[in-house]
Amino acid sequence: MAYCIIPPYMLRKIIAHGSGHQQEEARRTLTHVQHLMAEPWQKPTVAQTAVAGQVEREIYDAQNEQTLPGKLIRQEGQSSNGDIAADEAWDYLGLTYDFFWQIYQRNSLDNQGLKLPGTVHYGKNYQNAFWNGQQMVFGDGDGEIFNRFTIAIDVVAHELSHGVTENEAGLIYFEQAGALNESLSDVFGSLVKQFSKKQSADQADWIIGEGLLAEGINGVGLRSMSAPGTAYDDPMLGKDPQPAHMDDYVQTREDNGGVHINSGIPNHAFYLAAKALGGYAWELAGQAWYDTLCDKELPQDADFQTFARFTIRHGEKRFNRSVASAIEQAWKEAGVL
Repeated sequence: MAYCIIPPYMLRKIIAHGSGHQQEEARRTLTHVQHLMAEPWQKPTVAQTAVAGQVEREIYDAQNEQTLPGKLIRQEGQSSNGDIAADEAWDYLGLTYDFFWQIYQRNSLDNQGLKLPGTVHYGKNYQNAFWNGQQMVFGDGDGEIFNRFTIAIDVVAHELSHGVTENEAGLIYFEQAGALNESLSDVFGSLVKQFSKKQSADQADWIIGEGLLAEGINGVGLRSMSAPGTAYDDPMLGKDPQPAHMDDYVQTREDNGGVHINSGIPNHAFYLAAKALGGYAWELAGQAWYDTLCDKELPQDADFQTFARFTIRHGEKRFNRSVASAIEQAWKEAGVL
């Protein structure tokens, strides 16, 4: 199975409201996404790096085909070839590795130095980016609805974080556990962006996919963690459907039980906790979430309440009662507890 940044519901809106070629491109992407999600998960077979703390990257060019990995165009020790998508992928793979290493002493996605390959220019106007268990893959977008998918550091970090979740908690990709899986990727995607910009919780914009929506689309990104449901409102894409509170939890069979929609609730809880605790969000709230992710007692089918209780417990265990109380209050404000 692969994890994609653009949820099926966004692609369906384009199929419903786009022009002829936009509909066709979205339909092609959606069909491919459904195929990817149906494939069994594969443990990475790529080699591990030799030195802890030193990232190993490889960038490939699919040359607008859909064959992976494509043509190798850069590896460690080599300089840029001037391709902006390749440069962004290179930089953001490195920054994501640096974040997990420097903040949580984690050596790549598997904590054993997994090499990070990325393929750019995947397909023709392909409207997605995904992590397939082996590597990152980036489409170029169409320039009319989506810009190139390497443009946003948190998109890259979001997808790579699925690899961390897969290696640690193995949260099943269905209903609340699946929404937690998606939310964890948004949390760490946002933290990598904040880390790269040296931003505190107060300074951060808490938008996932800033810059990804093309000019002319009415929106700031794919999702908002501070105000779920407000990231976009556009004739083409419709209105951002994410809830911020359990009262508005969406019951649906689509998208594995609404994993991309309902992630807004735990996203909002994390934002509220990070804001309440202040400072850099990765230090207190982020650490409690990371400790929870790495807790072998966390069930693979954890629901929001179960996950919330684990974050409270880890906030107290790692820090103190006041941190735990702030986390508990955040989950209560989101209607989970």
